[in-house]
Amino acid sequence: MTFDSSDDTTVTAHDEIDAAATAGPEGTLPEDQSGAGAEVIGVRHGMFGVTGSGDTSGYGGLVRPVSLPGSTPAPYGGYFDELVDALRTALGAVGTRLETALEKIVVFRGELTLHVHREHLVTVAQALRDDPALRFELCLGVSGVHYLEDAGRELHAVYPLMSITHNRRLRMEVSAPDADPHIPSLYDVYPTTDWHERETYDFFGIIFDGHPSLTRILMPDDWRGHPQRKDYPLGGIPVEYKGARIPPPDERRAYN
Repeated sequence: MTFDSSDDTTVTAHDEIDAAATAGPEGTLPEDQSGAGAEVIGVRHGMFGVTGSGDTSGYGGLVRPVSLPGSTPAPYGGYFDELVDALRTALGAVGTRLETALEKIVVFRGELTLHVHREHLVTVAQALRDDPALRFELCLGVSGVHYLEDAGRELHAVYPLMSITHNRRLRMEVSAPDADPHIPSLYDVYPTTDWHERETYDFFGIIFDGHPSLTRILMPDDWRGHPQRKDYPLGGIPVEYKGARIPPPDERRAYN
């Protein structure tokens, strides 16, 4: 094959190989990647939160929906179907239905995410870790997300899991309302989440019930608020250096 060939068959074959290589696990895709449709949670006006600046770049005029991927119907493609069936069996063995434990299953851009109801988080994590057909022995961390527009479930915690035994990956995601930011700690299931949960608590204010020492890890103990929430002020505190004083970011430059 040469790159300057005008043979349409060659181009088609190349496109098929490229599509298979980027399709996700085992080079397969579910029939409908969009699932039951995106979940629109808000509308974003402009970009970077800039308003009233005389912006001429065009960013200030952007209007776009804020959406989350919708639920994906089975079959999911690749090993995802086998994984979900194994989880259904493992949960059934401890008296929990898959449909009760999970809010939805999402396959998006070749990745599987299990959205778990917070009261079932520990049960699902234990099943994923201990069942021989699953064996997700490693939790790679905890990431916090703040969807300000997602009323009633503004705070999300995301757990990437890996099965060393089966060389597979998935993601668990659990949400909590801003008014009740409590999520069960996974420290007893995955001790490696110790400092990750502390960091997520520090920056997002998610309270991990059952954590052995849930304290701030980066910000001072008396710091007010959680800096990575979307509603946290962009300003800061003055920083003092020898012979200089640096003002907060929102006071450093004036355009008038």
